[in-house]
Amino acid sequence: MSLDSYVRAAPKAELHVHLEGAIRPATLLALARRNGVSLPATDVDGLRRWFIYRDFPHFIEIYVAITRCLRTADDYELIVHELGAELAAQNARYAEVTFTPGTHRSLGVPEETWFRGIARGRERALADFDVEIAWVFDIARSAAIDFPERGLTDYTVGVAIEGMADGVVALGLGGLEAGYPPQPFAPAFDRARAAGLRSAPHAGELAGPASIWGALTALGADRIGHGVRAIEDPALVAHLAEHRIPIEVCPTSNLRLGVFPDLARHPLPPLLDAGVVLTVNSDDPPLFNTTLTEELALLPGAFGLGVAAIDRVLLDAVRHSFLPPPRRDALATAFADQLAALKAIHLDAAGARPTVDVSP
Repeated sequence: MSLDSYVRAAPKAELHVHLEGAIRPATLLALARRNGVSLPATDVDGLRRWFIYRDFPHFIEIYVAITRCLRTADDYELIVHELGAELAAQNARYAEVTFTPGTHRSLGVPEETWFRGIARGRERALADFDVEIAWVFDIARSAAIDFPERGLTDYTVGVAIEGMADGVVALGLGGLEAGYPPQPFAPAFDRARAAGLRSAPHAGELAGPASIWGALTALGADRIGHGVRAIEDPALVAHLAEHRIPIEVCPTSNLRLGVFPDLARHPLPPLLDAGVVLTVNSDDPPLFNTTLTEELALLPGAFGLGVAAIDRVLLDAVRHSFLPPPRRDALATAFADQLAALKAIHLDAAGARPTVDVSP
């Protein structure tokens, strides 16, 4: 037994995964066939070749093509239910899943269709797999700015607030960072936060520290999606650590989209050493040919982290979730108890202590 087997068996939570980017390739092909959508591939291997990106705009092009395959409430229910199955297979108990309502509206899918589908899928994921899903509804920044007549920002904030009783916990901001800074979206985030939603924008992925500072100061970010380019600004790293503002790190995504050339130059270890709170996530797992478990397995593998750091990352995914505090604290305690038990199975030979620190 080993640290790798310990991570694979560990209870998990995911805070950064996109529903539209988590569709199983075989399911995507089936959806395309039944909805009459032409894709550039007709088998799973062909899809995986198609998923090799030239650049971020090419990734967005593929992402929109995938979204075109969703037309009915049953389609949406299916992909949420299957995401629940995938998470359960990895011992994941909770996920905050990003969904982009404006894209579906732009493609002609009415709110009552997609919302009914994702709500049914969420209920079934909990009933069938004991996986709890919450939603981060995000604004696609370039579409919102480039096509103001579509009203995508107001639409997203409105449906997010309406959906709070059905699992929507935060407003997000995704898509192209370059040329689309956070500041113009401040009124939307003010409105969402006033209604009780949390703030979880993407920043510091393909743009640098200024994007993260903007998300913090203009959007009141509670968490930062990606955030890895904070490493370029020591003052920002210190600010994130001091104020315990978590970043949602997606290592394989960062490599595939060219943020860093390889894992040896990925800033996860120095950010962790600097005291930054971070979680590890899959982003768009089939598109990047990864899973949440494989991303977490990089901690003892490519990143060479020990058990204390691994436990910290695993538990911080719960501690910094947007669950109500009593539920969050109970889940963190349950995770810690399970990790302590798993040490006896996977790590005793290495002399690991059987207890886990549950304090933040």
